[in-house]
Amino acid sequence: MYLTTEKKQEIFSKHGKSATDTGSAEGQIALFTFRINHLSQHLKSNRHDFNTERSLVKLVGKRKSLLDYLKNKDIARYRAIIAELGLRK
Repeated sequence: MYLTTEKKQEIFSKHGKSATDTGSAEGQIALFTFRINHLSQHLKSNRHDFNTERSLVKLVGKRKSLLDYLKNKDIARYRAIIAELGLRK
């Protein structure tokens, strides 16, 4: 599997408060970004995989909702996560 427990802990420790803090908005956004990048690569070689395409669209929507929440809650944290992950907004 492409997303192991160790990889998740690495993502959460790098972007969240700690490796076990899976509820922080920054950690979830980073995890969604990792999954979105993986699914995008998959869809480049499997263009007719419509279930994966739907999953990708749902993940992008979830990430956008979290980014909007973070933007309204704390603009400094929002700007920091955008800069860290290289997202455009």
